[in-house]
Amino acid sequence: MRQMTMMWKRKTEQLLNGKGAAELLRYAVVGGLAFLVDFGVLVFCRERIFGNGEAGIYMSAFLGFAAGLAVNYFLSLWFVFAAARKNKRGRSGKDILIFIVVGVVGLGLTELGMYIGTDCLKIAYWLVKLPVTAAVMLWNYLGRKLLIFDKVSD
Repeated sequence: MRQMTMMWKRKTEQLLNGKGAAELLRYAVVGGLAFLVDFGVLVFCRERIFGNGEAGIYMSAFLGFAAGLAVNYFLSLWFVFAAARKNKRGRSGKDILIFIVVGVVGLGLTELGMYIGTDCLKIAYWLVKLPVTAAVMLWNYLGRKLLIFDKVSD
């Protein structure tokens, strides 16, 4: 366990220096685009498909999340993780599942962060959303990079 922790720490430090910083910036751009798709699908579905019914907001939010995740996946393969194109990483069913699980964990971290910030600390939701989004973006990037696109061994 300690050896694995040390490996993750070393890999994280490597990723955030040099080329890793540029890759992280590309991931932030992709994350921003995925957020816009997520938000757009949420609003479209809520306003045009499901209306004001209570279940509609949850279905709309799920569809938005799924659309944003799909955009993030394809743009990550194409734009962020350039080596993935060369070595075919990220295309197996297992890799796609890991990509989704990392995203769902990120969604859970977002909800937890928003709950702590708004309900426990009584901070305005829009102020809480900024650091929570940054932290979850870093989680998503590192999780996907280390577990899928920069695996030590298969």
